[in-house]
Amino acid sequence: MTEMLTNRTWDEIKVGDRASMSRLCRIEDLEAFGAILGDYNPTHYSEYEADRLANHRKILAHSLWGGSLLSALLGNELPGPGTVYKSQNFAFIRPVELGDTLTLTVTVTGKAPPDEVTFDCLAINQNGDTVFQGEARVSAPLIKVSLPRVDLDEITLHRHHHVFEDLIKRCEGQQPIVMAVCHPCDQVSLEGAADAAKAGLIDPILIGPKGKIEAIAAENGIDIAGLRILDVAHSHESAERAVALCRGGEAVALMKGSLHTDELMHAVAARDTGLRTSRRISHVFVMDAPAYPRALLITDAAINIYPTLDEKVDITQNAIDLAHVLGIAVPKVAILSAVETVYPKIASTIDAAALCKMADRGQITGGILDGPLAFDNAISFEAARIKKINSPVAGQADILLVPDLEAGNMLAKQLAYLGDADAAGIVLGARVPIVLTSRADSPKARLASAAVAALLARARQAKPLSK
Repeated sequence: MTEMLTNRTWDEIKVGDRASMSRLCRIEDLEAFGAILGDYNPTHYSEYEADRLANHRKILAHSLWGGSLLSALLGNELPGPGTVYKSQNFAFIRPVELGDTLTLTVTVTGKAPPDEVTFDCLAINQNGDTVFQGEARVSAPLIKVSLPRVDLDEITLHRHHHVFEDLIKRCEGQQPIVMAVCHPCDQVSLEGAADAAKAGLIDPILIGPKGKIEAIAAENGIDIAGLRILDVAHSHESAERAVALCRGGEAVALMKGSLHTDELMHAVAARDTGLRTSRRISHVFVMDAPAYPRALLITDAAINIYPTLDEKVDITQNAIDLAHVLGIAVPKVAILSAVETVYPKIASTIDAAALCKMADRGQITGGILDGPLAFDNAISFEAARIKKINSPVAGQADILLVPDLEAGNMLAKQLAYLGDADAAGIVLGARVPIVLTSRADSPKARLASAAVAALLARARQAKPLSK
């Protein structure tokens, strides 16, 4: 049934009449508002920039985004269709944050012939705090009408990738890190190392059969002039020598080439000769998803198949430590499951509750944990609101802790192939950061992985990995 809009004429309006509406502040609203205005102030779109430039840990709405909602209230409700705005005078008391729900109320305070109406205007947030207040004057309609609501086309925003560009830019002007590149014996892996070197991110040591590496470079037009090559016979020896270089301090990061992940990680995890620490080794995907306003970290989707509660503690802490290096001061960790309530028959919900309590007791530090949360309410304010989930993490997660490798791997690939996301991969918990590349990675994802490793390596030189 079509919704009808019925107005109130100037003769019908009385002093004291009022109308109200509520609106959730979503990132889609802010980006559409900014796109229409041409307002590129990054505090409205980037949590990192809001914290750095405005000393505010959440994305801030444009002040007039809230003020513009009054136009909808006056045009739809009171007086309704036929209203013409004449003037407004507001005082903005406090900022509107992403995820806030504004409730706007207009109250008639005066009338003047032939059609002028004056309104007191008030906007409060979900906590009852006044956001702005002031006065508006309009010309009210003189003709009574009841009209069907106009069906406007929905606005769909196509967001550009931005996370990886920011990571790579942060490495500009820095000394490249020495990275052991293990067995780069196909076009993709050799090209990735060469591109990262050209971008000034890494100083690679190529470890593998020298003749094969040079032949691949010549065949595919890859410039490896000036890059060091450590000649070894086969992939098994490549893994051992790459790990030895990192263990001895000659390299501060490790990159997987064309050998199988299991072969490299076997050398990394060797008890006496590998790169183990007291931490559990885990993997993090750093996702650059156009449909999400910030970097999204997914863990663990590549190393730990069915992690125990103890292992999830280290997996979580590894991801939090990475988030700090990436510039997220207090990362929000959503512990994922199929439901949002603790349900004894679903083990991941029990683990989620335990992890949250462990964080309360200081066993996991540096972030805000909440769970169990389903994927929708972890990343969507609207989904969380509909399900009445009151959470400091819901709708704004920085880290998604998945129940197991299967769930994480499927989630990351769904975002990549259905959501146009790029994924950079990094292994944490070892003595050095380890870049796990995939044949399907885009060139930009490979550069971003190298940039993440470079940021981590420099951070560890300044502050060693905590136990």
